[in-house]
Amino acid sequence: MADVGEVLMSVLSTIRVPRPGDSVHKEECVFSFSSPDSEGGLYVCMSSFLGFGAQFVERQYRRSGQRAFLHIKRTRRPQKQEDNGSGSGDPPKKKPTRLAIGIEGGFDVSQQDQYDQEVKVVILPERLEVTSEDLESMPDVVRERVSLSMAGIIAADSASLNLQVQQWDGEVRHESKHSAQLLQLDLGFKIPPSGWRCECCDLQENLWLNLTDGKVLCGRRYFDGTGGNNHALLHFQQTGYPLAVKLGTITPDGADVYSYEEDEMVLDCKLPEHLSHWGIDMMTMEKTERTMTELEIAVNQRMGEWEVIQEAGSTLRPLSGPGLTGMVNLGNSCYLNSVMQVLFTVPDFQNKYVSKIEKILNDAPSDPTQDFKTQVAKLGYGLLSGEYSKPALDPVEDPSVAPEPKGDQVGIAPRMFKALIGRGHPEFSTNRQQDAQEFLLHFINMVERNCRSGENPTDAFRFLLEERIVCQQSQRVKYTQRVDYILQLPVPMEHATNTEELQQCEGGAQGSGVRAVVPFSACLASLAQTETLEEFWSSALQAKSTASKTTRFASFPDHLVIQIKKFTFGLDWVPKKLDVSIDVPDLLDLGSLRGAGLQPGEEELPDLAPPPLVTPDVEVKGIPGGFHGNEEDDSLCSPLLSPSLDESTVSQLCEMGFPLEACRKAVYYTGNTGIDSAMNWVMTHMDDPDFSAPLVLPGSSSAPGGTPTSQTTPTESISEEHLATIISMGFSRDQATRALRATSNVLERAVDWIFSHLDDLDSMDVSEGGRSGADSVSEREPPQGPRVRDGVGKYELFAFISHMGSSTMCGHYVCHIKKDDQWVIFNDQKVCASEKPPKDLGYLYFYRRVAE
Repeated sequence: MADVGEVLMSVLSTIRVPRPGDSVHKEECVFSFSSPDSEGGLYVCMSSFLGFGAQFVERQYRRSGQRAFLHIKRTRRPQKQEDNGSGSGDPPKKKPTRLAIGIEGGFDVSQQDQYDQEVKVVILPERLEVTSEDLESMPDVVRERVSLSMAGIIAADSASLNLQVQQWDGEVRHESKHSAQLLQLDLGFKIPPSGWRCECCDLQENLWLNLTDGKVLCGRRYFDGTGGNNHALLHFQQTGYPLAVKLGTITPDGADVYSYEEDEMVLDCKLPEHLSHWGIDMMTMEKTERTMTELEIAVNQRMGEWEVIQEAGSTLRPLSGPGLTGMVNLGNSCYLNSVMQVLFTVPDFQNKYVSKIEKILNDAPSDPTQDFKTQVAKLGYGLLSGEYSKPALDPVEDPSVAPEPKGDQVGIAPRMFKALIGRGHPEFSTNRQQDAQEFLLHFINMVERNCRSGENPTDAFRFLLEERIVCQQSQRVKYTQRVDYILQLPVPMEHATNTEELQQCEGGAQGSGVRAVVPFSACLASLAQTETLEEFWSSALQAKSTASKTTRFASFPDHLVIQIKKFTFGLDWVPKKLDVSIDVPDLLDLGSLRGAGLQPGEEELPDLAPPPLVTPDVEVKGIPGGFHGNEEDDSLCSPLLSPSLDESTVSQLCEMGFPLEACRKAVYYTGNTGIDSAMNWVMTHMDDPDFSAPLVLPGSSSAPGGTPTSQTTPTESISEEHLATIISMGFSRDQATRALRATSNVLERAVDWIFSHLDDLDSMDVSEGGRSGADSVSEREPPQGPRVRDGVGKYELFAFISHMGSSTMCGHYVCHIKKDDQWVIFNDQKVCASEKPPKDLGYLYFYRRVAE
C-alpha cells in the first residue's frame, strides 16, 4: 500500500472536507443522468464536489487536473412481496384518501426502495482504488483528511435533495402566525355543539366559526357554483379577524382552520383553547362534514378527468427506446415533465441542443450545474438517446434468475435542470404545482435570454398577431402588431351542443357528471369575432368613443401552440375551471384568419397618446381641478401627483388574488370606470413584464405616495453588479442602464423589461460610453422587426398536454405525443402506447405546419 499512500499524499492538498453551504452533487452527473444506481456508479470530485458518470470522469480529469474522486455505487436490495390472495403478489389498489403524491393514501403511491452502498476513493489516471479499510494502514495525516472528506460527502445533504422534495403532500399545513397570540373577544355567549346556521343567509352547510368574535358565517362559493355566499370572507374584510374553523370538521384530532390574511389552510397550535373559549370541547366533537381536502378529491374524481386522461381503464403497452424516455416526478414537477417532453419533439430544439451536445459539453464552464445550455442539452439528450428508457427491474436474490421488469421506466430525474430553470423565480423555484402554459412561456423566455446571437429554437413558435381597431365615430383605424408564442382560445360555453342535458343535471353546474360539449369551430369563431371597446380613447376625436377590435394572424409560425382557456372567471368573478369536451381537429386550416393590414381607402388614427387621468383630488399649480386646456398654462403644469382610485374596485380585484399594484394600475388606466373594465384590463395585461410592478405616474419614476424622482437617475445610483449581469447577456451598458432605470433598479424586472423592449433598444444608436453619434445616426439601417417565420396556415396535431384537477395550482399533467403515426402517453415515468388519446380534454395543443 506504500505506492497508493504516496499517490494519496501527492493529491492530499486537493481533497476537501465539505463545509456548510457547499453543494455536494452526489445524486446526479452534471453532464448526464448517471447516478449511483447506474451501472458504472457516480464519481464525486473530492475538490469541487461535482458528480460525474463513468463516461465523463476521465474528461473531467483532463479538463481540471483533479485526480481524487469518491466512487459511489448503489445496488437495490430484493424486496419480498406477500401474496394478497389475488395471486399477483401486488396489494390491491386503493382510492386516494388524501391530496398527495408519493405517500400512503395519495395518488400513485410507490414504496421507497432499499439500497446497499459501496464507497471507495479512485485516483486518476491510474484508477487506483482505496477503501476505508485501506486507509487504516496509512499515515495519520492521510487517513484523517481522506476519511473526513469521504464521511463529509456521504453525510452531506445532496444538492438535489436541498432543492427538491421527493414527495408532495397537499395536506401539509404550516403553523399560522396568528395562532399563538390570537385575539379572542369575551362577548358572553357560547356556540352550541350542533344546529349551526349562517348569521347572514341561514345556510346550514359549509359554515365557519371566526375564532376572534364567534361569528358563524358561510364559506366561499366553490368554483362550480356551490358552497357558500362568501359571508365569512366579507366578515374578515370588514374586521380583519384572521382565523376561522370549519364547523363539522372538528374532531379530537383537529379541524380545518383557514387564515384569511395568510390565504391558506393552516395549523392552530392553540386550537383546543381557542374552541374552548366559545364553549366547544374538541374531545367530544364528531366529524359531520367533509374536509376541504376531501372536497377537492371528490371533485377530481367526479369530474372523471383522472381516469380518462391517464387512460386508466386500458391495459397500456409500455414503450422504450430513443425518444420514449420517462421523467421522474420530483414532487409536483409533472408540468415541467410534460412541457419538456413535447419541446424536444420539435426539430429546432433537437438541432440546437442535442445534435451539438459534444461541443456544448466541451465548452461547458467549470460549474456546469449553473450553465443553461449544458443543462438543457443534457436533458434533451437524456430524453432522445434511449439510454435511460430501459424498464426498471426488480432485483432477485437468486443470481441465476433473470430480474423481472417492474413496468415503469427508470427514466430521468431532471433535478439540476429544474433547479437552474427555477432559480430566483417566485413560483418555479418552489415544489408547488404550476401552470404548464406559464412554465412554457418562462422557459421560452429563458431560451431567448441565452440565444441573443445565433440559432434560436423558439423561432419555431414565434408569430405576429395583427389587431385592427376602428373608431366607430370617425371610422378611422389603427393597426398594431404584437409578438406571441401561444394562441389563446376562449371557450364559449353558450355554444355547448348539450345545453339541455347540462341544465337537467344539477342546473348545469360544473362537476355534475355531465361534461359540456363545445365545438372547436365555436372557439375559433370567438377569437375571430369583433370585440366592442366601450371606453376607447379616440385620438381623432380627442375624446372617449366606442371602437371595434378584430384580431388576425400577421404571420403563421412553423409550430403553433393553442391554449384552451379552461381556467376563467364566472359572472361573479369566482375562479373556476371549465369542464368541457372540445372536438380539437387533427388537421387545422387557419388561412382565413390571416390579416391584410391597412386597406386602400382606410384612414389611420393619429398617433397621439391619451391625456393622463386627472381627478378633482389632483392639484396643478395649486389650482384644484387639474389641467386648464390652455396650452400656455398647461406647459407650466406640474406632474400628476396622486391619482384618486376607487378603493372598492381595487379591493375587489385583490380579493380575486391579483397583486395590489396590478389592481391599482387596472383602476387607474381604466379611469375609475368600474370592476368590469378594470377586470378586462387585468386579463389583457397579465403577461406584461411589469404587471405587478408599482404604478408609476406620468412624469415620475416612483410609486404613488412616494417622492417623484427624475427619469434621468444618475448612473451612480444603478447597481454595477446588475449592470454587469445584463451586459453579460450581450446588451450595451447604455441599454442595461436604461432597463434598470425603468424598473427601479430591480434586476429580475429589468431583464424582463429589456426583452420586452428589444425593438426600441435595437433602434438606439449607442457608441462606447452610451452617447449617440451624429454621424452614425444617418448611417444606421432601419431597425428590423421581430424575427418570425411565415408560411401557410395549415397544421397537423402532433402533441397535447392535459390537466387533471380543479386548478392549475393542483392536480396533475400528462402529455400525449404522436411518434411515427402512433400516439404515446407520457405520464411521468410511464411511457406507453396510447389506445384512446383524450384529445377532447386537452389544455395545450401543439401543431406543426404541413405543406400545401
